[in-house]
Amino acid sequence: MKIKTTAAVLLGFLAPLSVVSAPDVHPIIEIEAGYFFGGSENGKWIKADQAAKSTDKKTTYQVYSLTKQEGQITAGKPKSVDEPCPDTLMVSLSSKSKDGVVGLAATWNALPRKPVIADATQSPCVEAIRDFLKARGIADPKVRIIRILRVDLDGGDEEEVLISATNNFTDDKSNDTSAAPFPEAPIQAPQGGSYSIVILRRVVDGNVQTKLVAGEVYAKPDESAAPNVYDLAAVLDLNGDGKLEVIVHSFYYEGGQTTIYRCEPDKIEEMLSVECGA
Repeated sequence: MKIKTTAAVLLGFLAPLSVVSAPDVHPIIEIEAGYFFGGSENGKWIKADQAAKSTDKKTTYQVYSLTKQEGQITAGKPKSVDEPCPDTLMVSLSSKSKDGVVGLAATWNALPRKPVIADATQSPCVEAIRDFLKARGIADPKVRIIRILRVDLDGGDEEEVLISATNNFTDDKSNDTSAAPFPEAPIQAPQGGSYSIVILRRVVDGNVQTKLVAGEVYAKPDESAAPNVYDLAAVLDLNGDGKLEVIVHSFYYEGGQTTIYRCEPDKIEEMLSVECGA
């Protein structure tokens, strides 16, 4: 049995995207490759092809990493990547940022509440991943946590916990509780019991709630699949409403995708995404 999903698919819909009606659009870029997400206008999300019409020949972006602002970068006007991804837009960057993840052309502070990278071996989080995987058909999960992030996403003075965990059994060093080095995308088909997930844990009405942000779980081998690895890349306020979105980077052996998620207590939605692959 194969379970491959994101929170947006589980919910059966994506957030509506607005149409540009004024030039006050705040564009968003992915720093590593220069892919163009789109942007926001008055808190509303604008898809890439519409947002590109409002960008100048040169735009200054504030660059953010996982835990801090990394300075500024200048980028050109978005253009098509061409083959193999003609529908994906990208910009030329004035320089490279070693740790930068996302660039935002806006005046507000996109990181008003800084996340804390926590110990990836802590028992409650290991058990949370184990329970999550058992509920999805893996009888004896081999838990390998990549990253734990504690952060107040909505400004409610209570921290949420984001956990990324991956085990594709690509080496023989895995065990149940140790923090794992960041994995490479496997070339081979997934084995039974393999997974790569990002989950969110938060307190809702006095109860701890665990939800999938994005990921794949393979309870049984699947020879037809090319498994992705999911990485918790950043948490940023990208539309200026004071709430932090969760940015997840996923990749497989022939390509990758970066997605911006809005995580509310009652739903998790995909806002904007960029991808390219063969």
